[in-house]
Amino acid sequence: MNLRSVLSLFAITAAIGAGVVTPASADPAPLDACYTWGRTLSEGASGDDVRQLQIRVAGYPGYGGVLALDGQFGPGTKAAVTRFQQAYGLGADGIAGPATFSKIYELQDNDCTPVNFTYDELNNCNSDWSGGNVSAATARANALVSMWKLQAMRHAMGDRPIDVNGGFRSVSCNNAVGGAPASRHLYGDAVDLGAGSQGFCALARQARNHGFSEILGPGYVGHDDHVHVAHRSTRFWSAPSCGVSREGVEELPADR
Repeated sequence: MNLRSVLSLFAITAAIGAGVVTPASADPAPLDACYTWGRTLSEGASGDDVRQLQIRVAGYPGYGGVLALDGQFGPGTKAAVTRFQQAYGLGADGIAGPATFSKIYELQDNDCTPVNFTYDELNNCNSDWSGGNVSAATARANALVSMWKLQAMRHAMGDRPIDVNGGFRSVSCNNAVGGAPASRHLYGDAVDLGAGSQGFCALARQARNHGFSEILGPGYVGHDDHVHVAHRSTRFWSAPSCGVSREGVEELPADR
């Protein structure tokens, strides 16, 4: 029994013991071991609860988009929530209420990671996320956002597994594998994907819809054996063998 169920059972038992009669139609507020939203969120709302929602729907910004995780519920967040709702067959009004939050609760584990991805598989370097180009806490937080983007991508691809070959690297780990000096792996927001059952090109093409501003794959130097997805300030996509065009305002060395 998970913590959410235990808390709900405890509340019911306490109410019975106190002689409180609850109408059969009442729907107790959901509780979640990771994070519980206490209000309906819609355009114009702001706060940490909005930012927590944005992390969970970061994989639904639309083609080429990146959702800002700023705690402000604007048009971009409404559109992302709407796409999330559509993806799971919910009422698609762009308002995050009980049905939307219940689906998110189903999709996340107690450590806030989505059910199909873990911190361990996004860090083959060390146990504490230290030694990169950002603090350990920031690297870990960046990895969490990447996992939610991958969860959206996985669902869009028929809920078939996505193989993760690596993620965060410290400077020493990056040097050991010959990674680029400016690699996004040093920031914790890069993930390398294996072909799995989908194939490299399907992954590279699908990633364009899920908030990855950096996509490198077959045909780009050093990336014929994996697809690299990451976040960066400007878009740079290059997987020529897959028809994913090179886009961006600057050239980068191969990010391996």
